[in-house]
Amino acid sequence: MTVSKMSWRPTYRSSKFRNVYGKVANREHCFDGVPITKNVHDNHFCAVNSKFLAVVTESAGGGSFIVIPVSQSGRLDSHYPKVCGHQGNVLDIKWNPFFENIIASCSEDTSVRVWEIPEGGLRRNMTEAVLELYGHSRRVGLIEWHPTSSGILFSAGYDYKILIWNLEIGDPVKMIDCHADIILSMSFNTDGSLLATSCKDKKLRVIEPRSGRVLQQQANCKNHRVNRVVFLGNMKRLLTTGVSRWNTRQIALWDQEDLSMPIAEEDIDGLSGLLFPFYDADTHMLYLAGKGDGNIRYFEITTEKPYIQYLMEFRSPAPQKGLGVMPKHGLDVSACEVYRFYKLVTLKGLIEPVSMIVPRRSDTYQEDIYPMTAGTEPALSASEWLSGIDRDPILMSMKDGYHRPNRLVFKAPVKEKKAMVVNGIDLLENVPPRTENELLRMFFRQQDELRRLKEELTTKDVRIRQLELELNNLKNVSPNNV
Repeated sequence: MTVSKMSWRPTYRSSKFRNVYGKVANREHCFDGVPITKNVHDNHFCAVNSKFLAVVTESAGGGSFIVIPVSQSGRLDSHYPKVCGHQGNVLDIKWNPFFENIIASCSEDTSVRVWEIPEGGLRRNMTEAVLELYGHSRRVGLIEWHPTSSGILFSAGYDYKILIWNLEIGDPVKMIDCHADIILSMSFNTDGSLLATSCKDKKLRVIEPRSGRVLQQQANCKNHRVNRVVFLGNMKRLLTTGVSRWNTRQIALWDQEDLSMPIAEEDIDGLSGLLFPFYDADTHMLYLAGKGDGNIRYFEITTEKPYIQYLMEFRSPAPQKGLGVMPKHGLDVSACEVYRFYKLVTLKGLIEPVSMIVPRRSDTYQEDIYPMTAGTEPALSASEWLSGIDRDPILMSMKDGYHRPNRLVFKAPVKEKKAMVVNGIDLLENVPPRTENELLRMFFRQQDELRRLKEELTTKDVRIRQLELELNNLKNVSPNNV
């Protein structure tokens, strides 16, 4: 297969998205005074849905994140309540696509936790999770919800394993153990029957998640070192961002059934920041945002040459640490908004909404830019998906805005505490310490526990002696009564 190389700057072809432009929200619609985390982990640290904006924050002693209703923009109070149950830094957060008050988080403390945010947001610090999930032996760096099943969550740890959690029972039901190094990203196809991963071992994989079988694996490609991967909807294509052999930032397009060579490669620039890809399956638009960059480039993906068509670039002087993306049903249809980023600007403690808008003169509903899109109703239960059933997402129309309330209720399983032993360590009892402070806290906790057990043992020794004396007295008394 020949690799197509293209120059994207000068060429335009007829496209309704050719003039899409980025519009930063007014200052009063931004979120100011947010203590955004300074963690250098390569993640977005931000998750958005039509109700809430969640951002990982800088905090001393354990990890935390804040949850702000999207309608409550403006300056944040310095004592704003946080979700702060983790013992280590929070590395990733993701909203459940079907239950808008349910958010999952993962952390350096090796746990994955599922939280239920009350209507209207937090009024006090939240420390109790609906579910605490232990199964990884090292920190957990990534989580992803299944795109069509309501109770399936994937987590990827620094132990090189992906665990599939069935939240209907609160336990891991599958371990994918085919990676030789840290998993950098995970992406599902439309119906969630395939999982693509990029890994620090420089290999791109397409996996059948229920069996853990690797269907396709990219050989070590020296021309393109993969960093991030995203499925391109139902096009049977993958797109990766990475680095060329000349250390320039690069994107590559792949056939999901043949990873031997990319279909097309495109050099972007010579900067060093990681490129995050975002794909909108409804418009076939690809957005590229570099960590530490201020700009967002966007392209149109086609099934025919030139495959990747450069459209335009949104420019801003403020560097982004991460980006959250509003789901389709949360967009402003009347403004012809087709995508919305929430941009984290760490130096200013600022979160800026950036809307991607298709310029149209008409005030009527623009049906050609808003096809039927994935809604908030799950197509499958967790048990149905695990039994081998695949279904496409249940689609909804954007025509009348989005006002239909979701009547689904998330029910967490009532779990009995049981041992989960990995390498001889009960993870439910002994979460390995990750920092010196955590180690000291654990040491003093164990000292207190030893002191308490010694006192309990002494008390029980005294009680045993008392009972022995009482028994002797009874033995001495009983013959005289006979």
